Amino acid sequence: MVEGRELRPATGPLDSEGMPAMSMPIKKVAVSDVPVNRKRGGEMHILLSPLSVGSTSGFMGVGKLPAGERIITHRHPYSEEFMYVTHGTVTVTVDGEDLEVSAGEAVMIPKITPHRLLNTSGEDAFAVFHSSPLAPRPDLGHVDMEAPVGPDLDPRVGG
Repeated sequence: MVEGRELRPATGPLDSEGMPAMSMPIKKVAVSDVPVNRKRGGEMHILLSPLSVGSTSGFMGVGKLPAGERIITHRHPYSEEFMYVTHGTVTVTVDGEDLEVSAGEAVMIPKITPHRLLNTSGEDAFAVFHSSPLAPRPDLGHVDMEAPVGPDLDPRVGG
């Protein structure tokens, strides 16, 4: 029992330890395996997604934001966005408030919340990002609130 609820056994095949068996193989994806996307600014690589690994709960990628560049204002109607800065500093603007996020720090942006990123430091910034849950369809997952700055189409996440 957990908090007054009875735990029910998992359905489907179980492994030798009685745990649900994996139904999908584990896949690894390198940055060099996926195209760069510059549509919204910076250099984004969607690494783990429904399209690349068959994920069902979200997608994950990495980004480089060169000094002085920005990611345009956008929002995610269905997803929270989690971002961890691995190098440099980015300024995240949410609801008109600026928040500096530096290497070793993370931020969570609630769904529906308009936000943009700007690198005001003198060095390139790098970040890992994850969005979850997925939108019902890939074309519903991202709403741009400024004109795109790059020539690319939307990154292929799924569908």
